[in-house]
Amino acid sequence: MIDCLVIGGGPAGLTAGIYLRRYFRDVAIVDAGCSRAAMIPRTYNCPGFPAGIPGPELLSRLREQLERNGGKITEGRVSRLRKLGANEFMAEVGDTTIAARTVLLATGIEDIDPDLPGFDEAKKSERIRYCPICDGFEFRDQNIAVVGAGEHGVREARFILNYSKELTLIDFDATDLDQTLKDWLKMHNVRLIQQQGRRFFLNEEEKPCVEMANGEQHCFDVIYSALGSRVRSNLALDLGAEHDGGDCLSVDKHLQTSVTGLYAAGDVVSSLDQLAVAIGQAAIAATAIHNSLGMVD
Repeated sequence: MIDCLVIGGGPAGLTAGIYLRRYFRDVAIVDAGCSRAAMIPRTYNCPGFPAGIPGPELLSRLREQLERNGGKITEGRVSRLRKLGANEFMAEVGDTTIAARTVLLATGIEDIDPDLPGFDEAKKSERIRYCPICDGFEFRDQNIAVVGAGEHGVREARFILNYSKELTLIDFDATDLDQTLKDWLKMHNVRLIQQQGRRFFLNEEEKPCVEMANGEQHCFDVIYSALGSRVRSNLALDLGAEHDGGDCLSVDKHLQTSVTGLYAAGDVVSSLDQLAVAIGQAAIAATAIHNSLGMVD
């Protein structure tokens, strides 16, 4: 039985693995290869990289650091996690099982994309974004669109308004907005487009555009997709772990869930979805795990 099983090989999982190895703990990291960080073209708000760093390069550096400390990654997906006793978990990975005294869940979230033709192709321009906290500064004073609906879409527009006053909210579902929200959009000159979309495409300047069902075409410098996300927390929820109502896991100050011995870090936790936060949470969780296990044999 190993000391800790880390599920997920993104920034949180890799950081936890590095810390645990430096505590001389026997740790296994199982990664399904779907880290959200791998899709970041370049992040400019990750501390220590003033010129920014692409997500894949950041992951590569973390993997190298893990290997330098004697750790390694097992490619695969944990299909089931069971708790057999006070200090024993059993994870099923393909045809094999892994027994661990503790588990750290770092499986993250998955963004919900508009279900329209051309969206994946438009993403290649690096002008389709998801995180204004991460890169809104780089697109300041540009022509920005937010694809969202209802109160959540307006809330995203409200945040982005800090970076640019040339802002459009696109609601493909034509959600019936509260009058207070409509008044706020009008007061701040946020254009509202409520109509079904037909497709995304790039114009001759490689800028992302949306064609609506009525044939109208709207092009922008950058489009933020704000349709929410799916939290990859099922393994913990199946064990009865508490969550915030949106499937993000609730944790204590040591990043332990309501299930003893099961910890979580990164976007799967109810917190700010940021690289710096995920890395910090992983350091806290790994140290708490180490302390909970007692002396190293």
